[in-house]
Amino acid sequence: MTTPAPVAVALDAPDLETAARWAGLVTPHVSTVKVGLELYLRYGPDVIASVRGASGVRVFLDLKLHDIPNTVAAAARAVARLKPAILTVHAAGGPAMIQAAVAAAPDAQIAAVTLLTSLSDADLREIGIQGPPEDAVRRMAAVAVGAGAQALVCSPREVAAVRAEVGPGITLITPGVRPAGADTQDQARVATPEDAITSGADLLVIGRPITGAPDPGAAAASIAAALRRMTDKQ
Repeated sequence: MTTPAPVAVALDAPDLETAARWAGLVTPHVSTVKVGLELYLRYGPDVIASVRGASGVRVFLDLKLHDIPNTVAAAARAVARLKPAILTVHAAGGPAMIQAAVAAAPDAQIAAVTLLTSLSDADLREIGIQGPPEDAVRRMAAVAVGAGAQALVCSPREVAAVRAEVGPGITLITPGVRPAGADTQDQARVATPEDAITSGADLLVIGRPITGAPDPGAAAASIAAALRRMTDKQ
């Protein structure tokens, strides 16, 4: 049996039925499906069971929690019963907040989100983050890992610098991944799946290039095959 590719398909669907259908189509080819804020707020805990289905695919719950430590701890504890494989918090929430999430959801990988991939260099300067984005991402990564985060979310362009900063034991998750020739849409710092893996990413977040395809299952299979070919050559 072929090992599923290290891809989390972002199920940014308009309704629960579509999300579940997409999950069923891509699950044979990828390791993980991602439930984001919009889908979770619309359908609540039911969405997790629906996309997990009978396959038991890993679910990445991308809520990007960001609040005072007590509130984040309570929120993480509330969703921990859904058994997500990965739960996101914002690294900008600081070490105490990250520690609170780790303690409240011990069976999930707590992934700290560094800088959103939709932010360009100009956007970052406007909000007061000076210098190269990778410097800020490295600083945030080091703080998050020191606070107990087991995974980090960063753009493909910063993943090599983050890997050098935190070493091999931390899972690096990269959104902003687009197959060659695909529309970047609202993503500013992007790379191809092959480049992201080569740079050191462990899990690639890919949404619209798969779910927006006429056949999401075929699109997922194509990306998985390309990653296998690259791995076989190494």
